[in-house]
Amino acid sequence: MKHLRPLALLALAASFAHAPTSAQGRLLLLDQGEYVCALPGDATGAAWVEQEGRDFAITGGSSYRTVRGSGTYLMEGKNVIFTRGPMRGVQMLRLGSGMLQEVGRDGKLGRLRCHRSGPLKR
Repeated sequence: MKHLRPLALLALAASFAHAPTSAQGRLLLLDQGEYVCALPGDATGAAWVEQEGRDFAITGGSSYRTVRGSGTYLMEGKNVIFTRGPMRGVQMLRLGSGMLQEVGRDGKLGRLRCHRSGPLKR
């Protein structure tokens, strides 16, 4: 019996070694469609200033496309990270249905917001 106790502890430790430590939630998908990205304006002008070249489309599964090419993203809980393609490394936070806000490299929310503007264009 004394010899079984170390084996049981070793088995328990091994099971923890394979458990994901950073898992925060289920993998999810963004709503398909065209997304327009903009910065907030000010009181003297437009409420939103669209950012040319930052728009993208969610095309299905975990895929997106831009005018520069296509790629993939991963969405876990409310966190979205673009993993391949022209937006690789961009991180966003899902604020609600069809609304995303960019997250800076420092982990703080940026000013850029992207919203779903409609269905996919052919």
